[in-house]
Amino acid sequence: MKIAVTLASGQLGSAIIKQLINDIGAENVVGIARTPEKARYLGVEIRKGDYNSRSDFDSALKNIDVVLLISGIDEPQKRIQQHRNVMEAAKQNGVKKIVYTSIIGDGEKNAFSPVVASNRQTETDVQNSGLDWAIGRNGIYIEPDLAYIDNYVKEGEIRNCAGDGKCTYTSREELGYAYAKMLVEEKHNEQVYNLVGEPITQTQLTDFINRVYHTNLVYNSVSVADYATERKKELGDFMGTVITGIYEGINNGANDVHSDYENATGRSHKSPLEMMKAFKSKE
Repeated sequence: MKIAVTLASGQLGSAIIKQLINDIGAENVVGIARTPEKARYLGVEIRKGDYNSRSDFDSALKNIDVVLLISGIDEPQKRIQQHRNVMEAAKQNGVKKIVYTSIIGDGEKNAFSPVVASNRQTETDVQNSGLDWAIGRNGIYIEPDLAYIDNYVKEGEIRNCAGDGKCTYTSREELGYAYAKMLVEEKHNEQVYNLVGEPITQTQLTDFINRVYHTNLVYNSVSVADYATERKKELGDFMGTVITGIYEGINNGANDVHSDYENATGRSHKSPLEMMKAFKSKE
């Protein structure tokens, strides 16, 4: 069985490829990247694939049995057709199964909703593709908060509009483990899994960071409007709006969902403390 992973040079793609190498051997794994040179270090065959180019994927998916479609990073409406380019090429090449990395979240009620809604459309497309399929809905990665710690320390706080809302954080390493299972094992076919950990508040997140990194941060909640103003000033209108929408979603309960991680992997999801310690050990 030969498995292809799209967006191979990205952090999630590379985490999945590393787990697949461990599980089925490098000779059975193909990475697909828009810029192949950026993924050569992974030690597997790398093929060129730009989501905007159907012809790229007509070539990239030759002699592939299973493809992992990682959600694109373009604006929401463009992603839908980009993902269809991969699916159509998969069907033409006789690929048997497609696994899609979606996200949890609310498709209607906040500024992040257009991104979630585009993922839901691709989920529908995958389910109607005529191929075997499995879908994972990723929780929010914990790594960006940990990579941002120097800034948090400088500011003395973690500040956003999530309030007391709970978020089921995950990590790319945990997702790599789950997607490798979903790609290889047929028992996950026709399943949609929430790939998330245990739900925690921002106050709990701050406490865990203080324990692992020996910091003295506090969590301060601000209004959605005030946070949007801050984020747009620092990140620009588009990213500022998206980031605000993510935390508004947490506040509204969109990220407090049940976990299917054990069904997908056969083991429990790592706790937030375990994920933080694992991340810190690799710094």
